[in-house]
Amino acid sequence: MTLRAVDIIQRKRDGAELGVDEIRFFIDGYASGAVPDYQAAALAMAVFFRGMTAAEIGALCESMMRTGEVLDLSDLPGPKVDKHSTGGVGDKTSLILAPLAAACGVYVPMISGRGLGHTGGTLDKLESIPGFQVRLSLSEFRRVLRSTGLGLIGQTPEIAPADRKLYALRDVTSTVESLPLIAASIMSKKMAEGLDALVLDVKVGDGAFLTKYEDSKALAQTMVSIGRGMGKKVAALLTGMDQPLGRTVGNALEVVESIETLKGRGPRDLESLSLELTAWMLSLAGASPSLEAARGQAREALRSGAGLRKLQEVIEAQGGDPRVCDDTGLLPRARETVELRADADGRVTAIRCRAVGHAGMLLGAGRETLDSRIDPAVGIVLSKKVGDLVVQGEPLLTVHVDDRGRLDDALAILREAVAIGPEAPPAVPLVREVIA
Repeated sequence: MTLRAVDIIQRKRDGAELGVDEIRFFIDGYASGAVPDYQAAALAMAVFFRGMTAAEIGALCESMMRTGEVLDLSDLPGPKVDKHSTGGVGDKTSLILAPLAAACGVYVPMISGRGLGHTGGTLDKLESIPGFQVRLSLSEFRRVLRSTGLGLIGQTPEIAPADRKLYALRDVTSTVESLPLIAASIMSKKMAEGLDALVLDVKVGDGAFLTKYEDSKALAQTMVSIGRGMGKKVAALLTGMDQPLGRTVGNALEVVESIETLKGRGPRDLESLSLELTAWMLSLAGASPSLEAARGQAREALRSGAGLRKLQEVIEAQGGDPRVCDDTGLLPRARETVELRADADGRVTAIRCRAVGHAGMLLGAGRETLDSRIDPAVGIVLSKKVGDLVVQGEPLLTVHVDDRGRLDDALAILREAVAIGPEAPPAVPLVREVIA
């Protein structure tokens, strides 16, 4: 039987389970250009509403992975491990844990993405560092990995090219939050990296792509299952995203906070999560005899400054200015800052994470459309976090802005995002559950 893209779209639209051959035909066609964007968008929307079985998701992941090269890093003398986050607001842990893990003796071949929707992207943060190159060839990537133990790049044309196209399309077709598409997208890239082990940071809460806990857990279980089915050691941590992680939202601002954290001066929540994810990376990779011993290794890499030195190494190796680690004033800065002040006494009872991310996007820190230009300097710095005491007139946050055209809209969103009440809400652990 002759396969046609329109028939595959129709079958998924009507709730049918697609076969491996159908999925492979569609994805190969999309990668080659035989299937146009509008048909890929139609299938993505059908998947969004109809979902996919575990077999379909596995076939989609492998099909996207096989459209490109699967790296062989066996010549590197040590375990290869990476971490991936499903995306959040203020989530800059990759800039902290990757150098920490590499400083502890494992190779970290990290292929990251750009911002999607209300969340930021690791590549956008890295590109706020003057000169930093995320577009390396695979041979250059190998060179940096071998010399520093760490490489931080975006998808190359050789790595899962079908996913690269679909990843950008999802952001502008309101299909970002589809569990099958998220799982297949993440794992197709990660399984192409030549990894031995992978740690997944699956966000839960208002700022996550999947806001319901059961959906986030299902995503985590799906990705762990895909990875183990391909012979990899995989664990997933479900972590809270009910308020921004750390105190900064915006690319250069988050780089500053990451550097401060590697100096031992970062916010408690950001430091603790970065250390825990690093420990899981070391433990899964077999670089430590136990998870507790791995936690000790990670803390020592932070305390000794080895993680910061590793970040400097990789910045220099990838064409960036390593002096930013000593002088963050070399990073882009916004033209002006505007404070948002409390209109009452009390405690911060909530910071609506998704709204903060949306406000940052309006300022230029994220993308509204595929062609949106990122402003690396703009963003938001939180003066208060959930549970903190607030006095009327005290700053709640500071907006870093270059273009005042959307400042009023962003401030209106932020005023609604921060709630103040008489009592602090009960404390909730940052790591909610581990699937390992």
